[in-house]
Amino acid sequence: MSWELVGGLGRGYLFALAAILPILNPAATAPIFLGLTEGASDSTQALLARRIARNMFLLLTGSMLVGSYVLEFFGISLPIVRVGGGLIVAAAAWRLLSAPGEGMDQQAAIAEAFTPEQASRQAFYPLTFPITCGPGSIAAAITVGVSLSAESVSMTVSRIGGGILALVSIAVLLYFAFRYARFLLRPLGEAGTIVFLRLSAFILLCLGVQIIWDGVSELLTDVLQPVLARGPAASSTEHPTG
Repeated sequence: MSWELVGGLGRGYLFALAAILPILNPAATAPIFLGLTEGASDSTQALLARRIARNMFLLLTGSMLVGSYVLEFFGISLPIVRVGGGLIVAAAAWRLLSAPGEGMDQQAAIAEAFTPEQASRQAFYPLTFPITCGPGSIAAAITVGVSLSAESVSMTVSRIGGGILALVSIAVLLYFAFRYARFLLRPLGEAGTIVFLRLSAFILLCLGVQIIWDGVSELLTDVLQPVLARGPAASSTEHPTG
């Protein structure tokens, strides 16, 4: 492998890491994961952390490689993806925010009901998509995939390889953040953890509304831009001077 390809690999790695990691933000998402899996056993949460990290890697890798082609095939625009995903995020956050506090007996019952089979069903939806990996990160992965293309096939493959390595690194960070979220919040105590989880749910709700607004804004811009562009010309035609 030439040094040029090695440089392309490094650039692809750094570009994908810088573009996707801040959006995923595993440290900020870990309390949400803990709140949604409240009552689950430690082994079940470890299973979920592994599955979510794996699902995130596969989803974003697919988005990076073929996401733009899939959206184009179905005629779906990124603003529509943002609106739909934002609605799901906001709904999940509202359920978490409005959920009543659970007593010790209720938590024990939840722990027994939260079986590995149930965890497997919820590992992708909603825990991976859209809670952990939402429309914003998918749109970022699609953008990264388009941006990493080069004139030569070898350089494109090198850059894409760097982007995939970046997703592997992010998946590892995500696993450790989710796996040990309970230990990270332990210094806050029970009352502090409850307050922190409520605040995190509220932030997630605001994030969902922001995603919806971003999508709606782009749709309105697409609709109104031609009208605004025709406005001055139309008015000068209707009211000619001289």
